[in-house]
Amino acid sequence: MTKPYRIFGSEMSPYSVKVRSYFRFKQIPHTWIPRRAENDEDYKRYARLPIVPTVATPDDEGLQDSTPIMEAVEAKHPTPSIHPDDPALAFLSALLEEFGDEWGNKLMFHHRWYAQVDKLASAQTLARLSAPHASAEEVAQRAAFILERMSGRGHFVGSSDATAPLITGYYFELLDLLEAHLATRPYLFGARPSFGDFGLASQLYEASVDPTCGAGMRARGPAVLDWCHRMMEPRQDGGFETWDSLAPTLAPILAYVGRYFLPWTTANAKALAEGAESFSVDLPGGAYVQGPQKYHARSLAALKARYASAAEAPGLQAILQAEGCLDLLQ
Repeated sequence: MTKPYRIFGSEMSPYSVKVRSYFRFKQIPHTWIPRRAENDEDYKRYARLPIVPTVATPDDEGLQDSTPIMEAVEAKHPTPSIHPDDPALAFLSALLEEFGDEWGNKLMFHHRWYAQVDKLASAQTLARLSAPHASAEEVAQRAAFILERMSGRGHFVGSSDATAPLITGYYFELLDLLEAHLATRPYLFGARPSFGDFGLASQLYEASVDPTCGAGMRARGPAVLDWCHRMMEPRQDGGFETWDSLAPTLAPILAYVGRYFLPWTTANAKALAEGAESFSVDLPGGAYVQGPQKYHARSLAALKARYASAAEAPGLQAILQAEGCLDLLQ
């Protein structure tokens, strides 16, 4: 009998729950292993970098980074597919997957580690998850350590006192657009989950369990909240829709991608290439300033390569042009 995949992850890691959600949808045998000290030796056999998720394959190989994990497994288990048959929609789904991984993470991570109520709640949760049998005193000590370590990492997503109101505005604007789109369908592209659903829903699911973002989502995004939870156990309830039926509410989401995410990630890549210590990009609401990050530049290059392969898909260029995305993908 073939061994199951093993997923080393954390309930508080959006990339971990993304991969677990994917395995659940595909009904691929797997074991979820919460990342803890007691499995450290086993984990290190498969982890090149100290990150989750890390997946141990039935062939005893290690896979890391959520998107490459899904792509590698999808190649071996292509059905049910997470990609629409329409090549234009398949690229749009991939664009939203990348948007979720990079921009959605910014929105979630900033709020999780900015306000005191969120920091305290997150540190306590992470401490208990990592040491479920520890005493209250041991959990408190571990929570204090996590709080100190994580509170200084906001710069990785550009979180600061100056950008805080901007990021909150970005979050609520996205919530409102998604609420309109998901009010009439269970998933982004119809009645079954797509690549894009896994990337974006996992970030917003994590936001939903935190005090500030969770309260905002319950107040103004109930359909988004339902989607986040639906994506923890996604299923195929029908087919993918056509662009004509999706466009009224999906086009505004793509326009948001063109207003915020693509200008930001392009500016990041440019700053990195120039060796700049920080960059400023003019986004709606005001200038956004942060230090450049290498991973974002690599993922943008991969997205552009994917676009180059899909550029001739009927209707794709027109859609991207209309929503302000085309020039920044070429």
